[in-house]
Amino acid sequence: MSEELAPETPEAAETEPIKQRKNGLYPGISDELAENMKSGWADTELHGLEPIAQASHTADRRAALSARFPGERLVVPAGNLKTRSNDTEYAFRASTEYAYLTGDLTQDSVLVLEPTDGGHEATIYLLPRSDRENGEFWLDGQGELWVGRRNSLTEAEQLLGIPAKDVRELPAALAEATGPVRAVRGHDAAVEAALTDKVTAERDEELRVFLSEARLVKDAFEIAELQKACDATARGFEDVVKVLDKAEATSERYIEGTFFLRARVDGNDIGYGSICAAGPHATTLHWVRNDGAVRPGELLLLDAGVETDALYTADVTRTLPINGTFSPLQRKIYDAVYEAQEAGIAAVKPGAAFRDFHDAAQRVLAEKLVEWGLLGDMSVEKVLELGLQRRWTLHGTGHMLGMDVHDCAVARTESYVNGTLEPGVCLTVEPGLYFQADDLTVPEEYRGIGVRIEDDILVTEDGNRNLSAALPRRAEDVEAWMARLKG
Repeated sequence: MSEELAPETPEAAETEPIKQRKNGLYPGISDELAENMKSGWADTELHGLEPIAQASHTADRRAALSARFPGERLVVPAGNLKTRSNDTEYAFRASTEYAYLTGDLTQDSVLVLEPTDGGHEATIYLLPRSDRENGEFWLDGQGELWVGRRNSLTEAEQLLGIPAKDVRELPAALAEATGPVRAVRGHDAAVEAALTDKVTAERDEELRVFLSEARLVKDAFEIAELQKACDATARGFEDVVKVLDKAEATSERYIEGTFFLRARVDGNDIGYGSICAAGPHATTLHWVRNDGAVRPGELLLLDAGVETDALYTADVTRTLPINGTFSPLQRKIYDAVYEAQEAGIAAVKPGAAFRDFHDAAQRVLAEKLVEWGLLGDMSVEKVLELGLQRRWTLHGTGHMLGMDVHDCAVARTESYVNGTLEPGVCLTVEPGLYFQADDLTVPEEYRGIGVRIEDDILVTEDGNRNLSAALPRRAEDVEAWMARLKG
């Protein structure tokens, strides 16, 4: 990674000379070089661009937002780069609220809805093309010769269908703004500083909650993206099965890296940290260290999802016998989880309570635990009343899915877990059983076995559709699928 020049903000580039990196190899810039760099560059402006695929959908979303908060200025930032170490940054990921309303994924950007007599006028504030006159494009750490070309403001307007302005003008404009303002917090400190005396935490939270609840029901574009994410995820799971022998020779990290390659080739990234949990690690719900051994005869719990270029993620789990065949005990536990998932999926339909699929799956698991003698002579009803099955089931049976893996997270309880399913809702159904390696309340042979099966389920007009159905679930189908992939 080259390190000759100092990273500077665009704001600094406008007001002061761009600084050299402290320990850069070049002591300075000659007047002749600075002058030379200003000219001799072709015009690369793009013309006649078509709107992005979701432009009409983002317009509808902004219209719904406008209707909810008439007469108020609404400010939704994309966010800024975050430092990983010294002068290197994490890969940028636009805030969900901003991406949902604009389709734009660029850093430092801000959507502002200005109130008008008829609703709101939207403006998107972006970093324009790097300035070639002052040398920003090659001297600034975020200049285009360092990090790549940006769209011009005109190009952005054509792509997004929103008037665009230079984001460096926004803080001053916000500081002078009058009237009621709401902002999405936690993404852009400069925006929040400019609005510090104009907003309240309570009002801003109402905006955030509305945008979370708006995503409960997916539109046609979102459903297509989620299907794309699930299809790519299925290919990623196939990739993993094909290289399990290499993972056995190395570690869980080979599995993690294999799936990540698929996520980057077929999408934008992984939607969350991949859980590549082999053996007893499968009993740790969010095992993301992925540094353990992969041993034949044990199970691999792989929980992973591809995120599309539009930032919609799949969330799928399969528990696989590493040698391709379940042992009798593994099969018994796996079949119990499969049966619970089948009951949960069957409960996903329009008009059902959100909690129904969880209750259905938990009942099956409680029945199995009682049948296996792990809860003495207690009745299933009593087990469920006291929640005693949770020692081994641990987590809820699913959650909303979309741009965030745990989508709609700040929606009101009455709209989410106490709400009613309707067509367009997408959620996971993911029961599991986890017998910890140190759990003395279960027979020794159970200890260290963890099983979860998870699929992404779309509520339809007449029931549901399993978006991740390309991956087998029944134990015998899993074994046949693995045998075929291993050749």
